Amino acid sequence: MLRLDPGDERVHTTRSFKVWEGGGEYNVTRGLKRCFGLNTTVVTALADNPVGRLVQDLIYQGGVDQSHLKWVKFDGVGRTVRNGLNFTERGFGIRAALGCSDRGHTAVSQLKRGDVDWEKIFGEEGARWFHTGGIFSALSDTTPEFAQDAMESARRHGTVISYDLNYRASLWQSIGGQARAREVNRKLAPLIDVMIGNEEDFTAALGFEVEGLDEHHSKLDVENFRRMIERAVAEFPNLKVVATTLRHAKTATRNDWGAVCYAGGQLYRATPREDLEIYDRIGGGDSFASGLIYGFLENKGPQWAVECGAAHGALAMTTPGDTTTATLAEVERVMKGGAARVAR
Repeated sequence: MLRLDPGDERVHTTRSFKVWEGGGEYNVTRGLKRCFGLNTTVVTALADNPVGRLVQDLIYQGGVDQSHLKWVKFDGVGRTVRNGLNFTERGFGIRAALGCSDRGHTAVSQLKRGDVDWEKIFGEEGARWFHTGGIFSALSDTTPEFAQDAMESARRHGTVISYDLNYRASLWQSIGGQARAREVNRKLAPLIDVMIGNEEDFTAALGFEVEGLDEHHSKLDVENFRRMIERAVAEFPNLKVVATTLRHAKTATRNDWGAVCYAGGQLYRATPREDLEIYDRIGGGDSFASGLIYGFLENKGPQWAVECGAAHGALAMTTPGDTTTATLAEVERVMKGGAARVAR
């Protein structure tokens, strides 16, 4: 989709926007390509009009393969198909970040089982990892079935499947709310190897109660999270890895930031970063996911993977836009505790 960013202004008062490409799955694939140097592809659909071609041009800059991008004929006004828009302001201090989605009747929301040859992607092309999540599954009645089709094919070919719960109340509110979100996500959960989500995701999208949260879901006790993960693994024994970012949003521009990863019966915690300065928080979780995935794909082990994800997510939030501009060298420098002195 296309993100329209008012910069230092508000969405409802600005007179200009900067545009970025974005989306939960795309942000992860772009991070794996641009920061970590892996070959990635995006499976999606766009309406064939100038807005769709703008998104395509931005994808070209990200280096993500487009051979599985489906173009849908535009009807002229968007009655039957259009491209998704997301208006998001960054927030500052006590003013929280704010998003307004405009995603009805989008081309990607109309994808259905059988529209993509997953056997080709996982069998012939040999994709090693498949990533999707709860935002895509919330777009329509057909997208959960489309995701399930992909996951079933991936499992047949031994492809690792990761899923970011990414609960967004605004996307579910008109189609059944939390009850529908839980129905969809719990149906897909038995097919997942790596589950990612924050504390709200696990409560809203799976129905797990979490102790130790304040009334604003802003701080999570690690031991309580451990118990929640153990419950998830007990209920869905297929889960090999469960990971989350730990964020205490003191203000929109100053957060405590960290992450944990549960693998092989152990909990691995990334080095916590207190009072992390935030420029644009959008995409921080996706950059965490891409760093985590890279660590596991490269067989670096759970501790390295969660440290990589946390460092990459932290760096992504120092720049505007949904997608990363970090390099692997920068990520490794942050992982080693590098200071913010000028690099010359």
